[in-house]
Amino acid sequence: MNDVALHVRHAACGAAVLCLGLAGVDVMAAGEQAEQFTPEYQQLHTTYDAKHSPKIVAPDSVKRGDWFTVTVSIGAGSQHPSLAEHSIRYIALYKDSVEIARAYLHPVYSAPTVTFTVALDEGGSLRALAEPNHSSAWETSKKIEVRP
Repeated sequence: MNDVALHVRHAACGAAVLCLGLAGVDVMAAGEQAEQFTPEYQQLHTTYDAKHSPKIVAPDSVKRGDWFTVTVSIGAGSQHPSLAEHSIRYIALYKDSVEIARAYLHPVYSAPTVTFTVALDEGGSLRALAEPNHSSAWETSKKIEVRP
């Protein structure tokens, strides 16, 4: 029977990760796997790209506490594909730095467009973040005013 070794390593981010060694082979935990990605893969994209940049459709001004819709589509110039090998994992909506909504998408059966219904207490910046399965996330923002 193979020897099983269980030990804790410390990932670069400072979090402890659990590693299981079977027959001399280490199985990496998610924290260590993330270290293999290049900085370009981890860096958030904020520049415009016709196929990958989120497009936010929302009013410029809303009344405090009133519900309104925010539609986020991926591909400001043309719609992003939805294929197994090239798709959007999720679309998240933030108000400034606070996430207020998120939708996970199927790689084949979901179009990369979602509509969220939200209400705000104060103005700021709506930020849409889309993470594809082939690169780091893309982000776009839109200012929104909240009236009393």
